[in-house]
Amino acid sequence: MCYLCAMSEKVKVFLSLLLSMICWAFSFVWIKQAFESFNPLTIVVLRLTLSAVLLFVILTLMKKLKRLHLKDFKWFVLLAFFEPFLYFMGESFGLQVVSSTVGAVIVSTIPLFSPITDRLFFKSRISAMNIAGIVISFAGVLFIIFEDGFNLTAPLYGILLVFLAVFAALGYSVVLKKIPKSYNAVSIITYQNMIGIFFFLPLFFTYEWEHFISTTITSTSIWAVVQLAIFASSLAFIFFTYGMRIIGITKANVFVNLIPVFTAIFAYFILGELLNVQKIVGIIIVVGGVFISQLKIRKNGV
Repeated sequence: MCYLCAMSEKVKVFLSLLLSMICWAFSFVWIKQAFESFNPLTIVVLRLTLSAVLLFVILTLMKKLKRLHLKDFKWFVLLAFFEPFLYFMGESFGLQVVSSTVGAVIVSTIPLFSPITDRLFFKSRISAMNIAGIVISFAGVLFIIFEDGFNLTAPLYGILLVFLAVFAALGYSVVLKKIPKSYNAVSIITYQNMIGIFFFLPLFFTYEWEHFISTTITSTSIWAVVQLAIFASSLAFIFFTYGMRIIGITKANVFVNLIPVFTAIFAYFILGELLNVQKIVGIIIVVGGVFISQLKIRKNGV
């Protein structure tokens, strides 16, 4: 009976992390659509506001929102500083000058740095299977994105901005471990987004307010922002937070390598892009690496 319960939890963790990657992969499409009317800071402010309001209302009505204790406030502020603030600042502005291919390579380094972060802050052990899964998974990502003679030619500041997003994701993972277990994943994301809005507002009013009040708003861009708020800024973080708090930083972050895989699949079906043999092989390698990295869970029964 206990074995079945353990297996059930593993399945829930796997599905949660998988769903979060699907939501974030779709977000690349929605951001492109939102750019029809809005600039980067505007998109972030709108999606965070919608997400925070939606989650707050639903959780309050369901009486599932955990009260934020004053002693924990500092951790939530730090959490929101890393993500959404630093992450979105680095990713949004970095991808304006760096190609999506270069950006994908840089973001895919998150799982490579995670074991170091985990070891440095939490003295966690890194198994051979975990390292093997990380290396194999990342190799699969490179196999996909090195298609067409990929060349790393991009402005240095753009590359540094995207690496800021990587740093933010790692910092977020560390601070998340400091949040008491008494807070459920949905409450964490609600407070994280609410606090995050205040980091962006001064920049929004300074640099993008005039554009926002004068731009032509299309139904496509509005619907894209709504989807970003519901799926990318709410559900994806809830799923990822749930999974990370159970299996840890290193193993959860390996799933990040699935984002470019799903993006390639979505591009094939939605945009009609070619899904050739090289991409298919890369997808198989990435998924194989993810499964290999999780083998330690089976051994320890975690």
